[in-house]
Amino acid sequence: MGRGEPEVMGGATPAPPGGATPAPPDGTEATMPPGPRAGGDQRHLSVALGLIVGFMGLEVGVAAVSGSLALLSDAGHMLADAGALAGSIWALRLAARPASGAWSFGLKRAEILSSAANGVTLLVVGMLVLVEAVRRLIHPPPVQGLPVLLVAVAGIAVNLGATWVVSRASRRSLNVKGAFQHLLTDLYAFVGTAVAGGVIYATGVRRADPAASLLVVLLMFRAAWDLLGASGRILLQGTPEDIDLEEVRRHIAEVSEVVSVHDLHAWTLTSSLPVLSAHVVVEEGCLADGRAARVLDHLQACLAGHFDVEHSTFQLEPASHVSHERGTHA
Repeated sequence: MGRGEPEVMGGATPAPPGGATPAPPDGTEATMPPGPRAGGDQRHLSVALGLIVGFMGLEVGVAAVSGSLALLSDAGHMLADAGALAGSIWALRLAARPASGAWSFGLKRAEILSSAANGVTLLVVGMLVLVEAVRRLIHPPPVQGLPVLLVAVAGIAVNLGATWVVSRASRRSLNVKGAFQHLLTDLYAFVGTAVAGGVIYATGVRRADPAASLLVVLLMFRAAWDLLGASGRILLQGTPEDIDLEEVRRHIAEVSEVVSVHDLHAWTLTSSLPVLSAHVVVEEGCLADGRAARVLDHLQACLAGHFDVEHSTFQLEPASHVSHERGTHA
């Protein structure tokens, strides 16, 4: 909480944000190695990817023999799962790269792009399955119930294993959360397919197969909506849902030396890394008599105690400076 060290601008000496290590005197960049959490997440996702790809090949073969759309839609969803997991692993590796001059925050937002891609693949696969399910509801083809039931039960076991492995990764990451949503949706889909296979085997009602596919589609659309909404909010620089800017403004204004606050912004760089910046107008003599450090201490304590902010930048400025600024806003 609030580990970022605010920067002072407009007459004071900047402090390195986020507790970052200052650049070495020789001018080279200070970098930090990827933490063990990222490496552990990659291992969990890799194990789940192996389970999914191995079972997907078996499912496609049985779907072709049995004529089951539910199994084929599950296989399509598993293909999306495999792509989501592979993309998530790739994004984690990119995000672990250190910052550079061209990428001052590193490539941490690659995780958000991966999450958005997960949402898009769920949406596209869901639409394709929806069209075919409606067609088969109108003209149901013959389907063998027993192979569908057996493969679906095996799929439940495989997805339970993969879902459990991914659940051990950090789901504070929207990237990992997207991969987990893929697997969880596929697990529910296999349950529906198993029910459909049982109904077909016991009663011969062939429309149970496309009906189960429609259930899969609904789950895909719901997961896609959640992922696209969350990733879109970050990519469009929306204020984090758990940060109330008016509450932030009120807390900053409670510091005795603060006159007003403007150009207050908060956004999310990547999962669990909110960013906040503001121009803080202070009393005329505050910067000259050395009280700026105390103001920063108060702001730091405010962020640490009330807001989950990892990186913050405050420009402290005297009231006389406001008239020289252009394009200011609340």
